[in-house]
Amino acid sequence: MHSYTTKTPLHLENGGVLEHLSISYHTYGKLNTSKNNVVWICHALTANSDAQEWWSGIVGTGKLYDPKDQFIVCANTIGSHYGTTGPLTAQLNQRPLLDKFPGVTIRDMVNAHILLRKHLGIHSINTLIGASIGGQQAVEWAITEPELIEQLILIATNARHSAYGIAFNESQRLAIYADPTYGNDNPKGGLKGLITARSIALLSYRSYSGYAANQTESDNERTDDFLASSYQRYQGEKLAKRFNAYSYVLLSKAMDAHNVGRGRTSVEHALTQIRAKTLVIGIGSDVLFPVSEQQFLAEHIQHARYEQITSDFGHDGFLLEYEQLTWCISAFYANELPVNLSGLPTINYN
Repeated sequence: MHSYTTKTPLHLENGGVLEHLSISYHTYGKLNTSKNNVVWICHALTANSDAQEWWSGIVGTGKLYDPKDQFIVCANTIGSHYGTTGPLTAQLNQRPLLDKFPGVTIRDMVNAHILLRKHLGIHSINTLIGASIGGQQAVEWAITEPELIEQLILIATNARHSAYGIAFNESQRLAIYADPTYGNDNPKGGLKGLITARSIALLSYRSYSGYAANQTESDNERTDDFLASSYQRYQGEKLAKRFNAYSYVLLSKAMDAHNVGRGRTSVEHALTQIRAKTLVIGIGSDVLFPVSEQQFLAEHIQHARYEQITSDFGHDGFLLEYEQLTWCISAFYANELPVNLSGLPTINYN
């Protein structure tokens, strides 16, 4: 992992200022002499910049994005738990700001990515790809610097966060706020609330069929402590061991504020500014980012194509359905006919 500290303050969209912004990031492979082999991956909510670790079916030797051919970049977002300036970062020999850390937006995250891009000497991005909140960053960036992005891949994401998604995020934050250890200058505060928040989130990330297939009891006599119950606890505790409640609150609020139409007349008008050849991928069982949101993106982005994959894992399918994603993206690069993995008509716009 590398780190870059900016030379100038970053002024945030909501009025805050980060005087000394440090950005943690990973790179794989090398920039070629033509500087046209950059693949920039925007990570999801609680992921980190080590894309080869959390997206191992997509990134790595012999995979879709191979370091021997591409220069792959992934940067931790502002507020991340994994090195970039955030709530747990000490501020100029002072204590971390924790719940007093200034609010950030997806647009702020993109502006930080742009500072890193310039530092790395990147003047063109062959492929910008992201899923979920990573996809929100990617679509915002493609509007901000349309001339730099050649190909854009948006997976299970949207142009504006939905009321349903905001409601899920607020429910998670309420769980954290209800934890009396949250705030009060306690860097480890809110972890019990975070366990509950993650349990709530998981319901939006997965699907009915996924729980039915993997968490249904084989013991017909059981009356308590079900598989699904222990699974929810395990996933909550697992996150609490590697993340913090302050970053979780900050990043979920950034997701809520996502709206590419802000200051740009309308969402539809903003999407017309994208010049990249675009692939939008939806997941049929996704309830958090339903396919209607990806179809909206494809309808309003010029030169866009929509594909849909199938999965029992709902929104989390973007982390697990490597084979389908590889097929879709490879066909997109090759300008082949739609692969039609879902069995539904593929929509080609513009």
